[in-house]
Amino acid sequence: MELKNNWSYPTAMRFGAGRIAEIGQACEAAGIKKPLLVTDKGLAKMDITTNTLDLLEAAGFGRAMFSEVDANPTEINLAAGLEVYRNGGHDGVIAFGGGSGLDLGKMVAFMGGQTRPVWDYEDVGDWWTRADADAIAPIIAVPTTAGTGSEVGRASVLTNSQTHVKKIIFHPKVLPTVVICDPELTVGMPKHITAGTGLDAFAHCVEAFSSPHYHPMSQGIALEGMRLVIDYLPRAYADGTDIEARAQMMSAAAMGATAFQKGLGAIHAMSHPVGAVFNTHHGTTNAVCMPAVLDLNEAVIRERFDRAAGYLRIDGGYDGFRSFVQDFNDSFAIPRKLSDMGVTADRMDDLVAMALEDPSCGGNPVTLTSENLRQLFEATI
Repeated sequence: MELKNNWSYPTAMRFGAGRIAEIGQACEAAGIKKPLLVTDKGLAKMDITTNTLDLLEAAGFGRAMFSEVDANPTEINLAAGLEVYRNGGHDGVIAFGGGSGLDLGKMVAFMGGQTRPVWDYEDVGDWWTRADADAIAPIIAVPTTAGTGSEVGRASVLTNSQTHVKKIIFHPKVLPTVVICDPELTVGMPKHITAGTGLDAFAHCVEAFSSPHYHPMSQGIALEGMRLVIDYLPRAYADGTDIEARAQMMSAAAMGATAFQKGLGAIHAMSHPVGAVFNTHHGTTNAVCMPAVLDLNEAVIRERFDRAAGYLRIDGGYDGFRSFVQDFNDSFAIPRKLSDMGVTADRMDDLVAMALEDPSCGGNPVTLTSENLRQLFEATI
């Protein structure tokens, strides 16, 4: 292991029940005078969104909203959002929602002042330096789920509508200036979304903990993040009004996204193309893929999970953890196969090729090849 890496940590976060009331103060702190709230289609008419717009209007910031955001946002959604942003003379974005709303909102703020196509800023080498950093608008992130952790991320995932490939767009200034984590906003999540997003946070922590790269701070965060999900996701799933469980899951989500600076792996390398081609829920897809990926990586990660299992109060070291993961999935009615989510084997060649190109490959403890990725897809489809 080379003791050398680049480290970056999250931004200012206002955490706690009821803190959405501070949205006007957050705009002032971020230097935004005319915000555009970006969210997804499903959230547009919900009370939490209407109430937030009411708070903005009462504080003198208007109530502008763009909500034409798909579950897996594309450059088409981005173009529509940019048109509203530019025509409205906005100077900042409130990214509001789950991963799709947060990611698209961040991209609207990022691209509002750029002149090149968004794909020119993919997370490849130093492509991010192509952007005009001074033209990136400030971002306030308000998560309404507890899973993706995009509120503390410096990148967004966009699906190319022509190629159906998910691309990661990165720039350091895509990190939101202010984050409001209010667990009351997550109370209305349906059980299957609570489970899928919570297991997304769990996958982030598991993959970060498994990654071979050197990042001891992320390693510690990933371990504690796993514990929070194990302890509190069952409670949030059983009782959506359990504010303590909802708050702890919001913490776990932010921790997972912070931890995966250390790296992601085969779980995400698989779920990105599956989601792009078959439009599956990202977190649920991660959960289905996790057992097979643990099996692939077992020889490399066994020792570290032998140590972690005790802290997680799981008997049997790595073997106990591996069994626990499948039982944990089953407790939330997660499908055992991707085929149960509509994924078909006829696109196997495409999925393998797309997974091999995914940036997440670099963080897997076992080097990924077309052969072992095919075996993973065969085991999960």
